[in-house]
Amino acid sequence: MIRYLKRGKDVQVRSEDDAKVRQTVEGIVRDIEARGDEAVREYSRKFDNWDPADFRMSQADIEAARKSLSAREIEDIAFAQKQVRNFAQIQRDSMKDVEVETYPGVVLGHKHIPVNAVGCYIPGGKYPLLASAHMSVLTAKVAGVKRVLSTAPPYQGKPHPAIVTAMAMAGADEILVLGGVQAVVAMAIGTPSIAPVDMLVGPGNMFVAEAKRQLYGRVGIDLFAGPTETLVIADESVDGEMCAVDLLGQAEHGPTSPAILLTNSEKLARETMAEVERQLKILPTAAIAAQSWADYGEVIVCDTEAEMLQMADEIASEHVQVMTRDPDFFLANMTNYGALFLGPRTNVSFGDKVIGTNHTLPTNKNARYTGGLWVGKFLKTCTYQRVLTDEASATMGEYCSRLCHMENFAGHGEQANLRVRRYGTRAEVPWYQPVPAKD
Repeated sequence: MIRYLKRGKDVQVRSEDDAKVRQTVEGIVRDIEARGDEAVREYSRKFDNWDPADFRMSQADIEAARKSLSAREIEDIAFAQKQVRNFAQIQRDSMKDVEVETYPGVVLGHKHIPVNAVGCYIPGGKYPLLASAHMSVLTAKVAGVKRVLSTAPPYQGKPHPAIVTAMAMAGADEILVLGGVQAVVAMAIGTPSIAPVDMLVGPGNMFVAEAKRQLYGRVGIDLFAGPTETLVIADESVDGEMCAVDLLGQAEHGPTSPAILLTNSEKLARETMAEVERQLKILPTAAIAAQSWADYGEVIVCDTEAEMLQMADEIASEHVQVMTRDPDFFLANMTNYGALFLGPRTNVSFGDKVIGTNHTLPTNKNARYTGGLWVGKFLKTCTYQRVLTDEASATMGEYCSRLCHMENFAGHGEQANLRVRRYGTRAEVPWYQPVPAKD
């Protein structure tokens, strides 16, 4: 039996007015299309009170930001980026170009070709999320992207030095201090001062997410991202304190971030609920985490691991932390998740900041059909074919001609027929009325 000790709002029902967000973004997109840099600057003044002489940082600006950090801060950024770069490179190395003779005289292949230009949005208005620079900029560069444009909003009235340094160390070719919808739109469609990109990546608030949705098709995107989600799957091999810490550690992202405990122990469930209340009295980010827990927090008790697995796949959470006696059961059997964190020694924060996997992950049940951002997202797998012999061309042509005939595609069929006539032993194709051959 599956029962809820605590239910939150339907995760599909958000507190924001979606229609209002959509209309606001549509207006900004149209305005920037019409007025370019002038509109970008007006929105930057309006939303961020930011109006520099140039949104693009100079090398001197970047170096000054780096010098404002301590040696320990720079070392910590470097350590995190080493882990992310290492795993991204391992992923890239696993993706091989292929070329194979699939039929005598027929060679097929594919190549992994990097996107030429990528725009990376790094959130930084509420929390300076410098880790997003590792996950987007660095991963794009490992993939081989030639031009990476990275941007973050000002933080408390100026560029955040740690974000700027992280972007530079990750390999960004251009760095802007520009936030919100205006940054995303400017990168996607271009302005007189900002050359457009081919793809947008990176998390952001509801307006940034809506801008990416509206721009998809003009440019590629990584994911349609919503509020951060976490699911803790636990049994009595761990305690309520650890479960509560790991729930609230993600609930602090924002007031609509679902945090769910899934357990086969009612005792652990009630201990965790009590521990959440205790920790909310002392957590510095309790104002946000408490609202998230009140509105979107859930506690679900199951009788068996099979029921826990069923619920976990239905929830399809962005982050899934498994703290059970046999976490590998979920690794072997779960199909819907953004990222798994197996055992109590790891946690979602490690994945968010330092361990090496990418933290840009699917939300809103999108894990049913996609994984998260990784080096492969920046690569286009493009196929090619080569026919080496007359015999192969004529054979493929005969099959192709008959198939085109079934579909009533005369022009397609004539492409095949011409190869039969030129490279085969038949002078004509008896089952098809060809276009007269050129004299």
